[in-house]
Amino acid sequence: MKFSIGGRSMNNIQQLADYIDQSHSMVAITGAGISLAGGGITYSQLSKTVRRGGFGSDEFLRSYVKAMHSYKPSFSHYVLRDLEAAGKLIGIITTNEDCMHTMAGSKNVAEIQGGFQINRCSKCGRHYDGYEIWEQKDLPRCESCGGRILPWELYSHISLWEEGVQKAREWISKADLILVIGTNGYYGGAYWDYRRRDAVIVQINPGHTSFDQVADLNIREACDDVFHKLTEKEGFLNGYLQTGISDEKGLE
Repeated sequence: MKFSIGGRSMNNIQQLADYIDQSHSMVAITGAGISLAGGGITYSQLSKTVRRGGFGSDEFLRSYVKAMHSYKPSFSHYVLRDLEAAGKLIGIITTNEDCMHTMAGSKNVAEIQGGFQINRCSKCGRHYDGYEIWEQKDLPRCESCGGRILPWELYSHISLWEEGVQKAREWISKADLILVIGTNGYYGGAYWDYRRRDAVIVQINPGHTSFDQVADLNIREACDDVFHKLTEKEGFLNGYLQTGISDEKGLE
């Protein structure tokens, strides 16, 4: 059943708070918008600045890794982490490849495009999983054969990482509340049809997307603005965000 929410005059933030309060199994679907809130950059934006080699070249990788290390998880990343720690959020499905959810401390993250945590040697195929390998001064090389280490999408030339997709399908099939945050829904066809048909869908996005028509609630604001307002509600922070927001994005 859909949740029972009071009068139509209720403002969006109160309605979102009530949806979260009534949920027993929430899933978040995130895209570029949640990282842009923290100063992030997208592949498409970066591709326009790379002059030699284009997408997948060493210059591209250096530029992306440098950009990835120039920003931090947004306030929204930390709120999702704390909702997970409080037992409200069962998983995050994301097309983002910047590992910001993991850096913020979230445990259940389905990076359906693999991201910079799923890495392989381009010559021998050796696994180098974890984003920490990209924290070196220059691009990492394989310890076994000296080959280039590439994130999953560039190594496999496959847009989707099957293990991540399977997690996404499992989590969304259990969710009674789906938060769609800063995403246009790219690659949603890989998991969207597995959702519960009675799940409540809330979209947080200042722009219009393909989710407009299916969402029970559309909040036309940037995600950090929404979550700041949400955490300022009396009782909400103490009820669900007991682990506290990171020092870098601390609440005043």
